[in-house]
Amino acid sequence: MNKIVRVDMSSQKISELPIPAQYSGLAGRGLTSAIVNDEVPPLCHALSAQNKLVIAPGLLSGTIAPCSGRLSVGAKSPLTGGIKESNAGGTASQKLAKLGIAALVVEGQAPRGTLWKLVITRNKLELLPAKDLTGANNYKVIEKLTKTYGEKASYITIGSAGERLMSAASVAVTDLENRPTRHAGRGGLGAVMGSKGLKAIVLDDNGAPPITIKDQGAFKAAAKKFAMALKEHAVTGKGLPTYGTNILTNIINEAGGFPTRNFSTGQFEDADKVSGEMQRETILKRGGVATHPCSHGCVIQCSRVYMDKNKKYLTKGPEYETVWANGPNCGINDLDVIAKLDRLYDDIGLDTIEMGATLAVLMEAGYIQFGDGAGAIGLIKEEVGKATPLGRVLGSGAAVTGQAFGVCRVPVVKRQALPAYDPRSIKGIGVTFATSPMGADHTAGYSITANVLNVGGRVDPLKPEGQVELSRNLQIATAAIDSTGLCLFVAFAVLDIPAAFEAVYEMINAQYGLVLGPDDVAALGKSVLKCEREFNKKAGFTAEDDRLPMFFETEKLPPHNAVFDVSHEALDSVHNY
Repeated sequence: MNKIVRVDMSSQKISELPIPAQYSGLAGRGLTSAIVNDEVPPLCHALSAQNKLVIAPGLLSGTIAPCSGRLSVGAKSPLTGGIKESNAGGTASQKLAKLGIAALVVEGQAPRGTLWKLVITRNKLELLPAKDLTGANNYKVIEKLTKTYGEKASYITIGSAGERLMSAASVAVTDLENRPTRHAGRGGLGAVMGSKGLKAIVLDDNGAPPITIKDQGAFKAAAKKFAMALKEHAVTGKGLPTYGTNILTNIINEAGGFPTRNFSTGQFEDADKVSGEMQRETILKRGGVATHPCSHGCVIQCSRVYMDKNKKYLTKGPEYETVWANGPNCGINDLDVIAKLDRLYDDIGLDTIEMGATLAVLMEAGYIQFGDGAGAIGLIKEEVGKATPLGRVLGSGAAVTGQAFGVCRVPVVKRQALPAYDPRSIKGIGVTFATSPMGADHTAGYSITANVLNVGGRVDPLKPEGQVELSRNLQIATAAIDSTGLCLFVAFAVLDIPAAFEAVYEMINAQYGLVLGPDDVAALGKSVLKCEREFNKKAGFTAEDDRLPMFFETEKLPPHNAVFDVSHEALDSVHNY
């Protein structure tokens, strides 16, 4: 990867430039955040021409490194008002890397009323009118694009929510079956793409040369060592391939940290009906796929393919976060309802976590009742999908919906909805939710490892002691992993098996001719976080933004009757490194 491609939507001009010296050694999240921090005015409106959408593969993307197909999408977030990196699987990261592109930078704003598609091949960069895609949702967009560019291309698209600039809009990436099921969901970056007038990106790497590897022998040896460690670990080698991410439903429910009915209790009485075990049984009974990769080279294969009652394809997974947000968090115990919502979100282009939290807030307000699956589907399809006034409120996320309907219990940090873990019963994840530059984000520092799964040690989830150190170290490690293009789930093996961690920097060293060690990986993570916090500070964020909503400190959560009691002073020390 030796170039940055800049797409000026104001003039419809495209330029290819060498990577500036200050970005040497950066990729993925490290590169998206650096460019956003350097080039986006922190006080600009996120949907203005001054914002930039940055899309970058990781350091190891495009190679045979196992699980290296993650894509970083960055910008100033219209949801949080701060810096944002959202992460997706699928086929785009590998193709961008093979095309030699370290980052796509989409800047400016297309003339009002115009819509465009960006087509990138080995020999050509074209910005073409996409009037025929206006108003189309992701599945229809992919159907139309495939007729022109084929099934072997990769597609990055937005649905109608992105076009309509909804703050919960996602960026979709096609999977191995050419379906728009892998999403950079969090932070409303689909709205940023829509604000640029960019509907789709087509990536065709046919004829592109392979990635240059300085030491092929060392790289292959390190990659093999890494793959063996991933297969050896109980989580990445057995749990996730067998039950997918939804293996967590019964585990987190048993731990009493499973947010139910808008975070009013920590256990759901019907968890078994939406669990990973039940999901696997349903998928296999209907002829779906229970162990499936989300990108080329994935050895964990925690994705799956879900069929409807007529044994016809409906959607992916759905993943644990999606199941929780649109199931127990809304009092819904029907996997088919959750799968239908997941399909709608992928199609319209919406963050499944944000929208599930939004529905639960609306249920808290009494607009529809908890457990009303048909009502939830109707709201997404008929209101958000058609951009009615109510739909635009819901499409703006949980914070706006809570404000519009006068709800006090609104689970957001920096206006982004909390994922599927209650911070009162799992306090380490609460520290991450509060202090990540990204807003509430479980992937920013996944303390469930040591708090619940006993991976990488053990920290009592119900006690405040040790949570700051746990979250700090995981946030640093995650920022580094997000820069490599590796899936976050490799962290389970990396935390427990020394050879797995060694293999990560050995692969990077072999590819680029470097001599990195463990301290260099940590230094990379710290530098990324410092960059992101610098942007947020310039955007007006203070220590008071690194807090959970007060109800987590005052309302006791059954069954442990716990509150979040990590002190504000302790939270302020998380990023002291």
